[in-house]
Amino acid sequence: MTNEEFQNVILEELKALKGELSGLKEGQRSLNEELSGLKEGQRSLNEELRGLKEGQKSLNEEQKSFKEEQRSIKEELRDLKEGQREIKKQLQAITEQTADLTEFRVETNEKLDIIIDENEILKEIIGRHEVDIRRIQRRIV
Repeated sequence: MTNEEFQNVILEELKALKGELSGLKEGQRSLNEELSGLKEGQRSLNEELRGLKEGQKSLNEEQKSFKEEQRSIKEELRDLKEGQREIKKQLQAITEQTADLTEFRVETNEKLDIIIDENEILKEIIGRHEVDIRRIQRRIV
């Protein structure tokens, strides 16, 4: 092989290497673009993840608030039940007192009826005595 042939072979090899190098550079550019897209996608995912985390925090706070409201409602319900028990006790006492008062009223009415009857009888007796007294007074005069 002559020097010129050798140089041509080397030049051809260099051209081939240069072409391959261009292909590699183009592949590297393509990979860099894809990597850039992946990085952008990663940034977008990170932002979405931050949004999800903030949403989760918000949900946790709302859940805490809900639990506290639920505790408050349970306490109010306990108070209402206790108040209802007290009202039932008072209503029972009122019912008992009403029964006692009704019984007292009936007894009092019965006694008043007896007194009225006896008063009528006394009026009749006093009336007869008055008549007798006047008759005796006329005889004396």
